Amino acid sequence: MTTPRLIIRIQPEPFDAAAEIEALSRMGDDVGAVTSFTGYCRSEGGRLAALELEHYPGMAEEEIASVVVEASTRWSLLGATVIHRHGKMVPGDGIVLVATASSHRTASFDAAHFIMDYLKTRAPFWKKEHRADGTSGDWVEAKAVDDALAERWKA
Repeated sequence: MTTPRLIIRIQPEPFDAAAEIEALSRMGDDVGAVTSFTGYCRSEGGRLAALELEHYPGMAEEEIASVVVEASTRWSLLGATVIHRHGKMVPGDGIVLVATASSHRTASFDAAHFIMDYLKTRAPFWKKEHRADGTSGDWVEAKAVDDALAERWKA
């Protein structure tokens, strides 16, 4: 078995999801499925002007890499790309991209879902709201639903 191509980036700049997905789909003849998820900054019904994400440099990359390696082993991935942005983003901006490549669709879907569920619960990122009325909002609390979703992957 060949070593999977695993790419993890944390960056302030926007990413090109289509180009990243295309790169995974062109990895070789054994790629039969590429699954992707892109998470975007929302306005929360017009309440938010921006969302600011902070991370713990070094630790964030290490934690994401750990999750991606686990997914690649568990589902025999051929490749995976995870890009997470930090800094201030406005509604409509892409925040996170998770893309997985495998020989079969089920492995690709499951691995992408697993990675995203664990990014929500284990990756050291903090989100601060900036309200549309110009006031500084709160730090976003972790959600119990995200913890419950991640629990289903425990063996």
